[in-house]
Amino acid sequence: MSTAMVARNQASLADAGVALMANRDTSPLLAARLHRRRFMQASLGAAGALAVGANLTLPALLAAAAGKLEIYSWWTAPGEVEALDALYAVFKKQYPDVDVINAALAGGTGAGGNMKTVLQTRMLAGQPPDSFQVHLGHELIDSHVKAGRMEPIDFLYASEGWNNSFPSGLLQLSSDGGHQWSVPVNIHRSNVLWFNQAVINNSGMSAPTTFDDVFAVGDALKAQGIPMFALGEQAPGHAAHVFETVLQGVFGPDDYRGLWTGATSWSDPRVSGALTTFNHMLDYTNPDYLSIQWGDATDLVIAGKAASVINGDWNNGYLKSKKFADYGWSATPNGAGMYSSLADSFGLPNNTADRDNAISWLKVSGSLAGQDAFNPLKGSIPARTDAGKSADYDNYQRAAMQEFKTLTIVPSVVHGFAARESWVTDYVNAMNVFAANRDVSATAGTLLQAAQDAGVA
Repeated sequence: MSTAMVARNQASLADAGVALMANRDTSPLLAARLHRRRFMQASLGAAGALAVGANLTLPALLAAAAGKLEIYSWWTAPGEVEALDALYAVFKKQYPDVDVINAALAGGTGAGGNMKTVLQTRMLAGQPPDSFQVHLGHELIDSHVKAGRMEPIDFLYASEGWNNSFPSGLLQLSSDGGHQWSVPVNIHRSNVLWFNQAVINNSGMSAPTTFDDVFAVGDALKAQGIPMFALGEQAPGHAAHVFETVLQGVFGPDDYRGLWTGATSWSDPRVSGALTTFNHMLDYTNPDYLSIQWGDATDLVIAGKAASVINGDWNNGYLKSKKFADYGWSATPNGAGMYSSLADSFGLPNNTADRDNAISWLKVSGSLAGQDAFNPLKGSIPARTDAGKSADYDNYQRAAMQEFKTLTIVPSVVHGFAARESWVTDYVNAMNVFAANRDVSATAGTLLQAAQDAGVA
């Protein structure tokens, strides 16, 4: 791959994220206001915060002893657990005397969840974990950097050479106000259709690449009593994730980016068109999608009870963890040529109980050894440009590493790249309501209002 092509796509990633950073809320009070209800529910006052911590088997909020490292994440699903354990193993090899406390708690993406709620409680209480998983970009900057809860880590970027190790677009997304705030451990692609190869083959059709293909294959599968898509929307998130890929397919990369910058209006009739397309897709979805969790959807595909699921490439890690090999993948409908992107990262909260150990953790997370241990199991590709050469990476990941260099990068909204956190919450909740009432007109109005509330008409 030529240097020019890599540079072009680094610039594309910068366009997908850096230009969007201008839309971040500049008021730290908004982040606190957005989380007020969840904070009150989680904390129930000072005594309630301690009770929540105890009930969720989190370590005590106070008096963390020297020699410990508490890491907070929502990585509790198959593939995620193994990947995090592999990263811990690299850390323990270098720092064997440090007691690593895995404070993982399920639920965190999209509009929030248990992990984000309890993390917010602890951050507001001034009792943070030593480090925590967070999506690069708006999710970290809006929620915690602008509120003054994080320590800049420019010194680590300098000492570890990270300014030369990560793509320029990621460097821009991890920065704010001239400082670096977190280290990316991976890059995920979110616009992937994962399918059960046997189910597709038995339909007599090929894996769909366009919306027209989707409905043709869906009809063939419906005749066999098999849903085309698996969806899990018991809690808000998965419907919003799928719909962002529909927006990408309907608008194309430039106009899709414009939805989050103000260059494309949410009053554009294509928004209603995208909702109509998604509504039709729901006709080919498991009928109990409002009663199952996001992760359960992939289990339907593994069992042959649904043909496919639209998900990020953490699904790759999930499928490998489940020892299911008969799967294929393609870009989401009308999504060929686009790489919808996000990245997980770790930062350094203020007032950590074990700052030195937290710094050591960040060094490992950004290291070649750490990323090459973590990503083969997570299903993602490494953030470091010099990683990803080991035989541990699978065919999907090797293809994704090349596609990241050549495809047009677009930002995921559900996973923290495209928009400020308040807007993400409004968007995710709007799509959760749509999944239930399937009202195209009302939802188009809600999405327009959400954009206006975010200051983007």
